[in-house]
Amino acid sequence: MNNMLASIGALALLMGGCAHDPPTQQLQSSSAAVRAAEEVGAQKEPKAALHLQLAKEQTERAQKMLKDGNREDAEMLLVRAEADANLAVALARTTQETADAQGAADKVRTLQQTPR
Repeated sequence: MNNMLASIGALALLMGGCAHDPPTQQLQSSSAAVRAAEEVGAQKEPKAALHLQLAKEQTERAQKMLKDGNREDAEMLLVRAEADANLAVALARTTQETADAQGAADKVRTLQQTPR
């Protein structure tokens, strides 16, 4: 019985300790999303660049909040940062895909106009 109580107490301490750990996974996710946005060239497309910049700023602010012990707000800000970075990726890809489609359409028109 005493061993069981000791085990429950130890488990409660471990779980309580985990609640104060920084949201490492969310920080990694938002950082990865920012890197993905940079890799697809989001900084070259104005709308995507805006969301990429927001994501970077939000990540920086969240890191400061974590240092100040404001875990809950930092975690919410990291979720927003990840969402903005993912939006930047989508906007950059859409712009590139639109340009690729326009290029393909132009090639088709050129081929159709070329005498056989």
